[in-house]
Amino acid sequence: MAQITKEELLEKLFHQDYEQLKGKRLRMTRVRVPGKEVCLAHIINPSQDCIYENLGLHIGVHEGEDHRGETIGLIRFTPWEAVVVAADVAVKSAHVQIGFMDRFCGSLILTGGHSQVETAVEEVVRFFKETLGFKTCEIHKS
Repeated sequence: MAQITKEELLEKLFHQDYEQLKGKRLRMTRVRVPGKEVCLAHIINPSQDCIYENLGLHIGVHEGEDHRGETIGLIRFTPWEAVVVAADVAVKSAHVQIGFMDRFCGSLILTGGHSQVETAVEEVVRFFKETLGFKTCEIHKS
């Protein structure tokens, strides 16, 4: 991809207004507009207790619960608010618990039995692809 000069970029952006804007001070702001995407879907069966502790699956609303030995499903979304819909789809499609949900970063962690977490993650990805028209990634398992 060839690089273009600042002037060429401004001309492409402002088309007809470019001649009137020449020589004036312009301020450009870059804005990130997230697309509709499921950018991570991963299922793990951790063998180390520290993984559950470092994910904070034993604190907050889960204080006193022991999730060691359970499968963990990790899913990441843009836009970030989509995580609320994903959590709803997940708990309605399988017997899983929400380990963590962050609507400001789009992260969802599910816990439960292996087949239940797998079903929930698969259903979330399918729903977002087929019903909501999101770009989705492949589900990784380890």
